[in-house]
Amino acid sequence: MSHVSTVYGPVLSWRVGMSLGVDLILETSVCSFNCIYCQLGKIQRLSNERRLFVSTDQVIQDFRASLWREADIITYSGSGEPTLAVNLGECAREIRKIASIPQLALTNGTLLDQLAVMDDLSVMDKVFVKLDAGEEEMFQRINRPVKGISLAKILENIRNFRQNYNGYLGIQVMFLPTNLQQREKLAQILLEIHPDEAQLNTPKRPYPKYWHVSSRGGHTEELREYESIPLRTISVAEAQTVEDYLRRETGLKIVSVYKHCG
Repeated sequence: MSHVSTVYGPVLSWRVGMSLGVDLILETSVCSFNCIYCQLGKIQRLSNERRLFVSTDQVIQDFRASLWREADIITYSGSGEPTLAVNLGECAREIRKIASIPQLALTNGTLLDQLAVMDDLSVMDKVFVKLDAGEEEMFQRINRPVKGISLAKILENIRNFRQNYNGYLGIQVMFLPTNLQQREKLAQILLEIHPDEAQLNTPKRPYPKYWHVSSRGGHTEELREYESIPLRTISVAEAQTVEDYLRRETGLKIVSVYKHCG
């Protein structure tokens, strides 16, 4: 069996440019959320427990063999929630010894109350946190978290993290027709958190019926043989309305996938 690298890309990201992905989970999809729009498809193992998935030595070996010099940023995401990997901070620190490229972690915020996780993320130049709902019922419907995780807890975690993190904080909102009416409540939450920017997205990638490692970097030719389900997106006009509303109500920097991808 050929070696599957923990490092992939770079792939073009509308938010950050050429992004080199670092996958600290790799073996299958593992996350504390099972979002209805996830580009990985149905999460294979729903978990909120940190552990070692792949060794730091393997990650560094894969990084050295990658096209890292072509990247604008190094992004920790891949096959699930990166903060579940106990060596997240260790890998980031070791990679920084090799490359001075900015580092970014994408997270759903479930573990932001753990001091070890906050310490790991303190290495990152940027942290982007997912926030798709302004009330509990919608949160459970869209993000389908591991048992015991509530929106109130997530928001508490993000607020606490915001106070202790010195880097660039982004809040990612995935808008679907289902949660479009959440914009007022989300505006209030964004005002409280006051991130450096809010990112408005909509699921342009289909939902795979079967998990495959290729899905971590987008829907490549290798993945096209796997069946997938198109997802309902919001229109350009709806996205513009939400963008204008959030900018007006919060005064924050708002960026939209439609402005960057057309």
